Amino acid sequence: MKFRKRMKIAEYISSTIDRLPKGYIFTYSDFITEVEKKEAVIKALNRMVASGKIAKLSKGKYYKPESTPFGRLQPSQGQVVKDLLEEDGKITGYLTGYSIYNQLGLTTQVSSTIQIGKNQIRPNLKRERYTISFVRQKNTITKDNIPLLQLLDAIRYVKKIPDATIEGSCRRFLAIIKGFSEKEINTLVRLALKYPPATRALLGALLEQMGQGKLAKPLLESLNPITKYKIPGAGSTLTTAEKWNIV
Repeated sequence: MKFRKRMKIAEYISSTIDRLPKGYIFTYSDFITEVEKKEAVIKALNRMVASGKIAKLSKGKYYKPESTPFGRLQPSQGQVVKDLLEEDGKITGYLTGYSIYNQLGLTTQVSSTIQIGKNQIRPNLKRERYTISFVRQKNTITKDNIPLLQLLDAIRYVKKIPDATIEGSCRRFLAIIKGFSEKEINTLVRLALKYPPATRALLGALLEQMGQGKLAKPLLESLNPITKYKIPGAGSTLTTAEKWNIV
């Protein structure tokens, strides 16, 4: 009887995993409907790891691997940290920094560090080959404003983008912002007001370079007129840099 019950649990888990997309990360708790089944679920998952049907990412975390001629693909960074980005269905964090520089077209490098923007940061941690670090975000995080926060974070850390020049990054920022609507630019400016002064200055210079000086006015008014911001190379791309005290 117990053997049959174990078989039913294993079959249920196997059929459920078959329906999951490749690279999807799950834990034993995704399969537990009754407390007493926990041990059976864990044993079934570990047998599937041994057989190669699934792979183990870290303690208690498994994924359905995608095989290629070059070997198994790792899950996406978003999957690796999805439990750190949402809580009870509510967005509490977002991928930023090294995790999205490549997606934004700022660098060709892909980092083994995953950076997450959150209102409340926590100590760094390790998962498989990744180091996960946190960047404090003072704005409320919503699904709609995440792309704008990612861009503002890139502007803030423009000096730290790997394998990229500040001149090249500024050209890329201009290209990205040119695709924004006036409403999105207004939201970008509002969000930027909670960023450090150098970020506000560089965003202002970018907007003015695009002929959007009027929309950048709140940024200019938020800055100390005698403070200088050291962003070497920005002036090569932005003729407006001097007005915004960028040197």
